[in-house]
Amino acid sequence: MVTPAQSSERATGSPADRGASASGKPHYGLRQEVLSAMETLAQSVSTMAPTSTPAVTIPLACALAGNGTWLAYLLATIAVLLVALCIASFARHSSSPGSLYIYAAKVLPPWMGAVVAWSLLLAYVASGSSVIGGFYQYATLVLLRSRATPASAVLLTLVVTAISMWVAWRDVKVSARLMLWIEALSLLTILIVVVLVLTHHGSGWDRSQIRLEGMSGSGLRLGLVLALFSFVGFESATTLGAEARNPLRTIPRAVIQSSLLAGAIFIVCAYTEVLGFHMVGQDLGTSQAPMQTLAAVAGAPVLGALINVGVLVSLFACTLACVTAASRVLLLMAHNGLAHTTLRNTHDRHETPSPAIVVTGIAAALPVVVLAARGASGLDVYGWLGSLATYGFIVTYALVCIALPRYMRGHGRVRVTTRILSVLAFVAMLLALVGNLYPVPEGPYGKLPYIYLVYLAAGLLWFVVAGRKGSASPS
Repeated sequence: MVTPAQSSERATGSPADRGASASGKPHYGLRQEVLSAMETLAQSVSTMAPTSTPAVTIPLACALAGNGTWLAYLLATIAVLLVALCIASFARHSSSPGSLYIYAAKVLPPWMGAVVAWSLLLAYVASGSSVIGGFYQYATLVLLRSRATPASAVLLTLVVTAISMWVAWRDVKVSARLMLWIEALSLLTILIVVVLVLTHHGSGWDRSQIRLEGMSGSGLRLGLVLALFSFVGFESATTLGAEARNPLRTIPRAVIQSSLLAGAIFIVCAYTEVLGFHMVGQDLGTSQAPMQTLAAVAGAPVLGALINVGVLVSLFACTLACVTAASRVLLLMAHNGLAHTTLRNTHDRHETPSPAIVVTGIAAALPVVVLAARGASGLDVYGWLGSLATYGFIVTYALVCIALPRYMRGHGRVRVTTRILSVLAFVAMLLALVGNLYPVPEGPYGKLPYIYLVYLAAGLLWFVVAGRKGSASPS
């Protein structure tokens, strides 16, 4: 059976389906080469939602790793950089909206290519669900602090999803620019607070953190898993293979730059937040509004309110980025027979994958609406759906990394360093997966691996059925 995982460098589907430029490069009906290097970088940065990490994820990591939180983020940065170097090696030779799916499908067995496709789609959609939960959590917080009447969590979910879908449907260039400015302004405010805290402290040295006082091995391991969650989506610039200018150059740079930039910011923020809470004798791991407290320590409480608004807007930008990435992966899956053929259509005027945007937007919002209606807090939704997304990302990253040596051999560029890089990145992801599974998480978190496996089984069943019908065969 010939399957999508056996596709070659060229795109799959008929020319009428995918369209082609004057140079012969397929663009699948998407607007071609309209995004600058900065706009391409914005896709990866926004999918990570780096502004939300100091406010939400670092406190959760601190509850586990304590004074070793900065070390957890340092180790996570190294692991992610290894994966980024692997992905960049692929991106220098190939570009398409299918991103990591196509990279893996070129060299891995057919069923493994399908695993990557469905895992990556779940990762982006569940990430969108996660940040929607974070959005209504912070929207409620902002409204309460402004003494306004809090809006319904379900209503907030529907509004942020609808706006994200509309922007993604309307214009990819507007979408990228909006995400870029939102994250830039929000991060700038956070970095100002960080500098003020370090200046206020004097030397900036925190002996308890440097000596890792009270940190346990298990705490560091679990904190590392949460730290890795801060980075997921750093590779999403690869989904803009048809829309980025000079993609074989700008996309690899965006992948590496986003991992390095985010890593540096996260390490500094983790260290400074723990330091700031030490200064006031409070526990960062239990704080509901850590940046508000940190701004007060810095002597600029007004910045805390601005950061809360910035986090809120950043979570919207992340929702938009997730819908943008997921819709392009689903578009190429439809071209390769892994999804219904209707989903390979694009808007005639806007040149965006409008059917795929609608499907991925609804898929992201639906679980949040159900959970919110049942009274789940935004932080719970953020944690549950974010953890589910992490399974998809880790499996995808691991399979792409092990595919690298064979891929590079096909280009006559395989080296010992390539093999070493591939093994190190794969081992890092394997350890991250083990850290997610053992010890067995309590409560809803313990059910997430089974949800992922059931979803994956359904995707592979579709793959087998589609292959038998011939719809999963590339032209």
